[in-house]
Amino acid sequence: MGNHVKHVLFHLFSFVLVTGVQVVQGSPHHNHHHHRHHKLGFSKLFVFGDSYADTGNNRKSEASSWHQPYGITFPGKPVGRYSDGRVLTDYLASFVGIKSPVPYRWRNVATKRLRYGVNFAYGGTGVFDTLVPDPNMTTQIDFFQQLIHDGVYNKSNLNSSIALVSLAGNDYTTYMAKNGTAEGLSAFTISIINQLAINLKRIQGQGVKKVAVTAIEPIGCLPQSAASSSYQQCNETNNMAAMFHNLLLQQAVEKLNNETKGSTFMVLDLFNAFMSMFNRQKDHPGIMKFGNLLKPCCVGTSAEYSCGDIDENGVKKYTVCENPESTFFWDDVHPSQEGWHAVYSALQISLDQLYI
Repeated sequence: MGNHVKHVLFHLFSFVLVTGVQVVQGSPHHNHHHHRHHKLGFSKLFVFGDSYADTGNNRKSEASSWHQPYGITFPGKPVGRYSDGRVLTDYLASFVGIKSPVPYRWRNVATKRLRYGVNFAYGGTGVFDTLVPDPNMTTQIDFFQQLIHDGVYNKSNLNSSIALVSLAGNDYTTYMAKNGTAEGLSAFTISIINQLAINLKRIQGQGVKKVAVTAIEPIGCLPQSAASSSYQQCNETNNMAAMFHNLLLQQAVEKLNNETKGSTFMVLDLFNAFMSMFNRQKDHPGIMKFGNLLKPCCVGTSAEYSCGDIDENGVKKYTVCENPESTFFWDDVHPSQEGWHAVYSALQISLDQLYI
């Protein structure tokens, strides 16, 4: 990671200290695996987001998620998920007790599946425009509105629906890539949260019953950040930026709930779900099924290559670990199926709030 980014985040951290923002680490929740399959009335899931939630919207020609070795654990071949298997969307659908919603791109060929909702998430996208041409969050909600306008869904369908919103990591990557300044970072975070709040309200305005938005993960613990320490430690400055984002998000969600009847909006705390894994491994190195949590299963053979890359002769430019189930991260940004399952287990207590 460049000095520029460190500089940016140092300023942000100073801002957090100066404003007296409380940054609290959550305690790890007990980890019990139970798929509840509540049938308490959610029959549809609508998903807005990026690669943490995308189940196949990205163009096959451009996305690594359609190349080997993505999908090797489930369903056994690449189908557009940024993992060796299932992602957050799939686990949330299973929690609600429905099939994973159909990717928007496949809506015309899988019309039967539309009764479970639609997944509008595209890998690489953000709240604002990012470095990829894929639809940002505003456009994803436009697609949703169009389906309602076309009569695919109506008020009574939507009454039994829940939305998952998983975005913002790519907004920060784009900010850095476009030489965003240290001084501008806190203002940029505020603009993201303000736009997110508008978008969340807009989703709810279509008649969606519950809207779950993810806190941003500890970006300093992603393998791309941890690589510089040979996957030995998280980058704390980056994690501070994530905490600042999450603090403002929590405040925005509380404000939205105060303005609407019932607690429509909730935060899924990915930050602490990820951190509880890392902290547990630190405290009890022997009991975790994961090896080095920060080290991904699939890595490029050199800095210019990443998982799934091949050269002009079709030679693989990546290596894959022997057992993806023993890794928390699949590639340099995305959890493995096993990683997502662990995160999902850590989120169980918050997920129960969906039914309050």
